[in-house]
Amino acid sequence: MSENQTWSLEMSEFARKTDNPLRKIWESPNNIPNPLIKLITLQIGDPTVFKNFLAAPETKEAIKKALEHDNFSYTVSPGLESSREAVAQYVNKNYESLTILKDLQPLTSKDVILASGCSMALEMCFRVLANPGDNILLPQPCWGYSTWIVGCGIDVRYYNLDPMREWEVDLDHLESMINENTKAILINNPGNPCGNVYSKEHLLDILKVAERHMLPIIADEVYEFFTFPGVQFYPLAALSKNVPILTCSGLTKRFIMPASRMGWIVINDRNNVFSDVRKGLFNIAGRNFWPNSTLTKALPDILKNTPQKFFDDNSSAVYNHALSAYNILKTCAGIIPIMPKGAMYLMVKIELEKFPKIDTCFDFTQKLLNELSVGVFPGFPCFNFPGFFRIVLTVPEEMIIEACERIKQFCEKHCKIDSEKYLKSG
Repeated sequence: MSENQTWSLEMSEFARKTDNPLRKIWESPNNIPNPLIKLITLQIGDPTVFKNFLAAPETKEAIKKALEHDNFSYTVSPGLESSREAVAQYVNKNYESLTILKDLQPLTSKDVILASGCSMALEMCFRVLANPGDNILLPQPCWGYSTWIVGCGIDVRYYNLDPMREWEVDLDHLESMINENTKAILINNPGNPCGNVYSKEHLLDILKVAERHMLPIIADEVYEFFTFPGVQFYPLAALSKNVPILTCSGLTKRFIMPASRMGWIVINDRNNVFSDVRKGLFNIAGRNFWPNSTLTKALPDILKNTPQKFFDDNSSAVYNHALSAYNILKTCAGIIPIMPKGAMYLMVKIELEKFPKIDTCFDFTQKLLNELSVGVFPGFPCFNFPGFFRIVLTVPEEMIIEACERIKQFCEKHCKIDSEKYLKSG
């Protein structure tokens, strides 16, 4: 190497375009809480952090049993057939319980591919359906799907969710976003960050749009059946007669196993239009995507033996947390909470015009952290939705109450309207 030569190394275009704003904010050195006030973070959707939500004992027993017989060999790329069949039977049972489409063909192991978490399952779906230059429609607001899409050269087009209609899809706007390069629509239900749970009627309207434009749907249903009392969840594929659907789910949320890295894709294809896509998914599964071998072997027992009471108790507890947060936040000057129907989150609108010294939702959340040591994620850039912030509902209830009281204190300090008049007016 001569004296005049210098190293010139650059990251790839894939790396340059790959960005996770949640992680960037979470790990930022600018996250400086008030040193005099104990930090309460309502940011990361990991329900196990404070040990008030944990996996079921039956899950731990299933893993112990699998571990005793696991020699940690590679499994087959789409996952063990016995485990894939267990997922198929789990899904069949859920579909049958709704008795919507009487002629639903039962799913088999051939319709299931295991993946290293629901995130990886989603990436596989994006990659199998779209090429560079194509686009996929995402909801706005939404979790960070673009982290997995944009780096692949695939474009993103956003359709609106309506916060004043319990985060329903704006169907007219959805349809206006479709163009000749659109390859799929992603539907997240129950939703993150909104806590939306769509009615059967609304889901049928979404399917009409997809069928009219002959577009498949990627259904992110990792929060499936995680709904609050009186709210019914409908798997999108259980309602679809003609639209082919790739449903992604896993053990992360409903089974309270965020680090299990056990997810799956269910290929719902009543009219055999996914034949080539199905082959493509199995091709992609060969790229070392298979999940942890012990979890794969434990999966049949986890799905079979986890009692319904475990799910009911968790959703009821999160519902109570949501009520506690909502009832405090709705009394705060300058913000409007939107009560969720399920999942683990609550979105809050900031009436920024009432906060003269705060310019953006990001500014709001930074000042809240700096002054009162409450960590929440801003709607932008985290969820591509300015003017809002999101709180996580799985921290202990007393911490949620304390955090919301601090948010109220923060609003009373910074909101320009008279807080007493605001409270009296409701």
